Amino acid sequence: MFTRLGLFIVRRTRLVLILAAAVTLAAMALAGTAFAKLETGGFTPDNAESTQAQRLIDQHLDGNPNLLLLLEARSGSVDDPAVTAAADRLTTAIGQRAELRNIMSYWTTGAPALKSRDGRYGLISAFVSGDETAAAKTVAALVRDDLGTAGDAVTVRAAGSLAVGNDINTAVMKGLVLAESIALPLTLILLLAIFGSVMAAVLPLLIALLAIAGTFAELSLLAEVTPVSIFATNLITALSLGLAIDYALLTVSRFREELARGTAPSDAVVQTVRTAGRTIVFSAVTVAVALSGVLVFESTFLRSLALAGIGVTIIAAASATILLPALLAVLGPRIDSGRIPFVHSASARPSRTWGRLAATVMRRPVAAAIPVLALLLLAAAPVLRIEFALVDDRSLPAATNSRVALDILRTQFDGDSTATIAAVTTDPVSPTAISDYARRLSTLPGVSRVDSAAGLFIAGTAAGPPRSQLAKPAAQELVIAPYADIHPESATAQTLVRAIRTTPTPEGAHFLVGGTTATLVDTEHAISTRLPWALLILIVTTFVVFFLFTGSAIQPLRALLLNALGLSATFGVMILIFQQGHGSALLGFTPRPLDLSMPVLLLCIAFGLSMDYEVFLISRIKELHDAGASTRDAVIEGLGRTGRIISAAAVLIAVSFFAFALSPVGFAKFFGIAAGLAVVLDATVMRGILVPVTFQLLGERAWYAPRALRRLHQRIGISEHAADTPPLPRVPLHDSPSR
Repeated sequence: MFTRLGLFIVRRTRLVLILAAAVTLAAMALAGTAFAKLETGGFTPDNAESTQAQRLIDQHLDGNPNLLLLLEARSGSVDDPAVTAAADRLTTAIGQRAELRNIMSYWTTGAPALKSRDGRYGLISAFVSGDETAAAKTVAALVRDDLGTAGDAVTVRAAGSLAVGNDINTAVMKGLVLAESIALPLTLILLLAIFGSVMAAVLPLLIALLAIAGTFAELSLLAEVTPVSIFATNLITALSLGLAIDYALLTVSRFREELARGTAPSDAVVQTVRTAGRTIVFSAVTVAVALSGVLVFESTFLRSLALAGIGVTIIAAASATILLPALLAVLGPRIDSGRIPFVHSASARPSRTWGRLAATVMRRPVAAAIPVLALLLLAAAPVLRIEFALVDDRSLPAATNSRVALDILRTQFDGDSTATIAAVTTDPVSPTAISDYARRLSTLPGVSRVDSAAGLFIAGTAAGPPRSQLAKPAAQELVIAPYADIHPESATAQTLVRAIRTTPTPEGAHFLVGGTTATLVDTEHAISTRLPWALLILIVTTFVVFFLFTGSAIQPLRALLLNALGLSATFGVMILIFQQGHGSALLGFTPRPLDLSMPVLLLCIAFGLSMDYEVFLISRIKELHDAGASTRDAVIEGLGRTGRIISAAAVLIAVSFFAFALSPVGFAKFFGIAAGLAVVLDATVMRGILVPVTFQLLGERAWYAPRALRRLHQRIGISEHAADTPPLPRVPLHDSPSR
């Protein structure tokens, strides 16, 4: 199949290039429409109890305030006439927006809860209707157009979940532009150092840019049929840049290797597609299938990232196996034009450094493995103390308006609205039954008070008047407030949510429990119940791919164990940095529990990329072994031949990931640093030391497989190169510009 593809490319080069140009132009046009279609939120499944509870509150109870406007008096107090006039102008401006309802202002109600203890701050609260995306657009427009109407007497900051989401979206876009502006020039410099010529270096970068444009076009098309998270932009930029360069690096290196052997340019293209193209396709399948494990989760956020990642992989592989060979057919020997003085290009000969490293560790495998394993296990130890949280304002820089506002709300106002738990029902319930239910809930450990339409209850005793706004003809709500020292993400708060859900409800009534803590509980449950299926996909993928490449039943197990060890060490380091805060001042983020979705995404991406490098290395080792080399010699020679390209590819893809360490958003920093670290660790320590060690310890047992599987592998097995295949005859060309 790959030989036929190569022949078609060299015989119909003009046609391939014309079609590629047309597809590229269409992709660029579509790419520009992607951002307007992307959505926010989607972290919690739509069928989660907390999501359903919030939906009932929004539909039947005028909605809990999801937008807060914090007004700070620039002088004096919020009761000064100038501040009052400013607040009235702002209230009038936002009141003209049909999407806002249930607007409450300190200056119109005089409610003490809407004024800070020091008198410098006052609040305007509102509910913004619409789904997450529509509400986010409303808030973005309000922040842009309305906040300035208050005048100079006050400083206005937007807070609440929607304002935080708006600031995160803005910060994500800034981080994306910053990461690209750093990663692209640095990548070009590295490519120049690797290839030693301008033309050979520019081609992989060109393929990467086309992959980015193609993937944004894919997002635009996907958004027409399914929700796609705006946070997918971070992933696809880093992954498309990294994978496209990885695959292009392999293709260009193979083509130059063929030219160095004296192969004619047209034959070199065919041989490149037949060998490197085959490796790229099956490596891409490995990454795509690993990412498909994320599709088992119900989270829109995770599913859209998985779909985007799969698209990235397919587009990058197609560009490197179809478009790039066509360009190479045109260039021929001119691939080495634009030589860089004093820079030696990567040689097709085996790397002495990597070969010597393999030989050294294989002479004393136990002595080499013990310190490495000890360090990896030590790095993995913090995984035992991992904690999780939802995305919130702490993901933003400390000076961001929404975060500043929320910090003021937490320190200067009484109560924390993010900590309250809601219980809502649409079933008819009598005032007496509501009173009894609220009384029971108020006696649960950790509950400070329960507000309801039947009254306020503290420790089982009526302690205040009813809140009539908590009851409507179609629904009723109870608001449960934990003690002030119980953080919404703590284990105590989560235990309280579970206790509320198991407390007997009034007969004939079903209450749904929502709120920040309930959302965290539901998201954790949704991920934990689907995680085994995602892991099963990864495990099955490993066995299938490694069987196809090696014919061994032992190699998949070895790859799984090493990958699990490397990922555990990466997660451990990330917990030390992002959860425990080591280096937080240098990197500019607030230590906090890990965002629930990030470890899942990192697991699949890092696993897929590590399998990518496994395919490059193990298939060459297997080929040498089948040609008659001993296992030891095959490993030394195989690592010598692939170590340079794997390390170069790892450096290039790590650069695109590490660039996101400069993103203003905490979870983007986490993803970039973690993915980059996982790639570097896998391409160096795992491939350079532990792979040779395991082969030395296993010996010939490394190639064991039952007889039936061996026969199957002889029929459908895959290898990276076809070194023993006789050269192709000269290809008769018809319309190739390189003719």
